[in-house]
Amino acid sequence: MKYNLLGNSGLLVSELSFGTATFGGGNEFFKAWGATDVKEAKSLLGLCIDKGVNLVDSSDAYSGGRAEEILGEAIEGNRNNILISTKAAFRTGEGINDVGTSRYHLIKACEDSLRRLKTDHIDIWQMHSFDAKTPIEETVRALEDLVTAGKVRYIGCSNFSGWQLMKSLSISERHGWSKYVAHQAYYSLLGREYEWELMPLALEENIGTIVWSPLAGGRLSGKISRNKTAPEGSRSATLKPYGHSLPEAQFYDVIDVLETVAAETGKNVSQVALRWVLQRPTVSSVIIGARNSEQLAQNLESSDFELSADQMQRLNIVSDKDRVYPYWHQLMTYVERNPKI
Repeated sequence: MKYNLLGNSGLLVSELSFGTATFGGGNEFFKAWGATDVKEAKSLLGLCIDKGVNLVDSSDAYSGGRAEEILGEAIEGNRNNILISTKAAFRTGEGINDVGTSRYHLIKACEDSLRRLKTDHIDIWQMHSFDAKTPIEETVRALEDLVTAGKVRYIGCSNFSGWQLMKSLSISERHGWSKYVAHQAYYSLLGREYEWELMPLALEENIGTIVWSPLAGGRLSGKISRNKTAPEGSRSATLKPYGHSLPEAQFYDVIDVLETVAAETGKNVSQVALRWVLQRPTVSSVIIGARNSEQLAQNLESSDFELSADQMQRLNIVSDKDRVYPYWHQLMTYVERNPKI
């Protein structure tokens, strides 16, 4: 297992991290991901630890907090071998203030996560979404207080736009407060918009990217190809593609190249798709999830090989898409000064 520094910090994280969105199956949405119980979670986490994974990702929004509870029970006896990353901001109750990143909600959310996780600190705490109603100063000061209190070690954000992350960093720097060192973002061969603004920002400010859904909701799992539809009841069959996914014709072109590279490397489609993300700039860790040990073991093998420069380039070309303004204009007019990443 390879370990990378998490952005502008001294914290080393495994290039593969384990996601717990499959824990609990709290409602129909999460049941489509999985319904892992404590016993299964212990087994899956054991596989991860044996392979060298040291980072586990969760959220207080996964199955209404049940995912954190299962994680807390599953890591008993292994807390010192695991870095816990969890998130807050989504609604956690019916109260008018049970949502967002206000000081009121964050302090309560942190205490609740600590209780569910059965720990005295969170290693990486990320704002799950940007809260436009709360002043950024209020959010980052509350985070600074929790870091100072020893309840949080490092802070990060998730699903921010470029200006939201940059303004947060600027305010923290001006006041001498703890800064975001990580950004958890969606990035895959089917969704490369991250490269347009967030990747250049991460390079400039040394932000470590923790990638969620690198297999695009299961569409790059190898279960779908030109002659193979998604299995009935699978997550890739029940969930809509994320955001502005590639046109159908290009999607199958990507699958064709993935299958070719998989044959060249002796790996499978999902392993190659994960490996591509792992070898991209700014990526500190890639979150993998699994419903069972067989699926997890296969995903963990993506840390065991490298794609060649030629293989990376072929995947880059086939998955590229037209950029929206102003990114196409910047690329067209300043290509010598701002080369395409």
